[in-house]
Amino acid sequence: MFRKLSMLLATALLSTPVLANEVQHLDATSTLWGYLAVFVFVIAYLVVVGEEKLQLRKSKPMLIGAGLIWLLVGIVSPDAKATKEAFSVNFLDFTELMLFLLVAMTYINAMEERRTFDALRAWMVQKGFSYRTLFWLTGIMAFFISPVADNLTTALLMCAVVLKVAEGQGKFIAMCCINIVVAANAGGAFSPFGDITTLMVWQAGRVEFLEFFDLFLPAVLNFAVPALIMNFFIPAGKPESFNEKVELKRGARRIIALFLLTILTAVLGHQFLGLPPVFGMMVGLGYLQFFGYFLRMTLPKSLARKRRRAERNQDEEQLKYLGSVVPFDVFNPVAKAEWDTLLFFYGVVMCVGGLGYLGYLQLVSVVLFDGLGATWAAVGIGIISAVVDNIPVMFAVLEMNPAISHGHWLLVTLTAGVGGSLLSVGSAAGVALMGAARGHYTFMSHLRWLPAIFLGYVASILCHMWLGSILGVFDKF
Repeated sequence: MFRKLSMLLATALLSTPVLANEVQHLDATSTLWGYLAVFVFVIAYLVVVGEEKLQLRKSKPMLIGAGLIWLLVGIVSPDAKATKEAFSVNFLDFTELMLFLLVAMTYINAMEERRTFDALRAWMVQKGFSYRTLFWLTGIMAFFISPVADNLTTALLMCAVVLKVAEGQGKFIAMCCINIVVAANAGGAFSPFGDITTLMVWQAGRVEFLEFFDLFLPAVLNFAVPALIMNFFIPAGKPESFNEKVELKRGARRIIALFLLTILTAVLGHQFLGLPPVFGMMVGLGYLQFFGYFLRMTLPKSLARKRRRAERNQDEEQLKYLGSVVPFDVFNPVAKAEWDTLLFFYGVVMCVGGLGYLGYLQLVSVVLFDGLGATWAAVGIGIISAVVDNIPVMFAVLEMNPAISHGHWLLVTLTAGVGGSLLSVGSAAGVALMGAARGHYTFMSHLRWLPAIFLGYVASILCHMWLGSILGVFDKF
C-alpha cells in the first residue's frame, strides 16, 4: 500500500467547482427511511474500521452502503428528477477527485518503478547518521516531501529508511514512526497535493492554491513541538551504516521533472484560466504517455550502448541486468494505482452525499457551526478526524457549506489535516506504518506521546488564529 493516495481523482467540469453547486435538500431526518440510511452508513463504516481483522477491503462495504443509501433516497424522494440531479452532482464530485488522484498515483508508481525512492533510501542508509540526526532528517524530509508526494507515500518511504538503518532498536523505530506520521500529516496540510482533504478544499474553491501556504507556519509548529519534546528521549550513538548501491533507471529524473510540470500545469490552469485542477493533471498524464513512448522507442539503442560498455569493463552483473530490462509501459503504473482506495472514495462521497440530500448534514451544521461557533467547530472536526477518517469528515463539511469566514475555512483545512496525528488510526499514514513497522509502532506506542502531539495541535491552532487576526482573514468568530 505505497500510495494513498498518498494515496490515494470522467468528465470535464464547469469552471465553478462541483462541490460549490447548490442542491435542494429533503427534510427526511425524522423519517424511517432517514434513520435506516444513517444505520446503513454506521454499519458500513464499522466494517471499514475492522478491515484488518476481517481481511475485507474497505471499498466493499462502502460501495454497498452507498447503493443502499441512494436506494432509500429514491424511495423517500417525491421528485425523481431532483434525485437524479443530486446523484449526478455527487458523482461528478467523485470523478473529478478520482481522475486527479489516478494521475498522481500513476506518477508516484512510475517514479517507484524507475527506482527513485530506492535511490533516496540508499543514500540515507549509507551516510552513517546518528540516531538523533536520523530522527530529525526523516521528520524534516517527511514534512517537505509530503506536500508533493502525499503524506502516505512519504511516510512509507521514511519508515523504510528507519527500519533498514535502526534494525533491532524497537523504541527508536517507534519514536521515528510517530515523528514521521506527525510530520507527513503536517506537511500535507499546507498543500493541495499533500492530502485528500486539502485537495477537496482546493477543488471546491474554498481556498486558492497560494492561500494554502498561509498554513505553513502553523504546520511547522504542529510538527516541531512534539519533535522537540521527543528529541530529549532519543538514544545516543549511531547505527551501523550499510553500503547499498542503487542505480536509477533510465528516465527517472525526467519523470520527476514531468510530475512537477504536471503540477504547474494544474495550478496555472486553475489560477489564470479558471479550469478545474483535474484538467492540468490529465494533460500531465499525456506528458507521461509521450515520454513513455520516447523511452520505448529509444530503448534498443540505449541497451546496445550500455552493453558495449559493460563488455569492455567485463561487468557480468551489468550484462545480466541489461538482459532483464523491459520497456517502460505507462499503463503498468496506472494498473498499480490503489483502486481499492479510489472505490472507497466513491463510497464515501456517495454515502455522505446521500445523507446530505436527506437533510442530515444541514442538521449537523446547525449543531456544530451555529451551536459551538466556527472556531470550536473546527477544533472539534480535527479531534473527530483522529477517530473517524478525515476524508468523510471534510467532505461532509464541504457539503454543509457553512457560512464561515475565509480564515475559518483555512482552520478547518488545518485541523482536519493534522488532527489525524493525535492517534495512530487517525490517518492513512499512521495506519500504514502500523503495518510496515509491525511490532514496533503500535496504537499504544503512539498513544504514549499523545500529550506532546496534542500540544503541537494546540500550538498550530493558536498560531493560525494569531496570524489570521493580523492578516484580517477572520471576519467573524
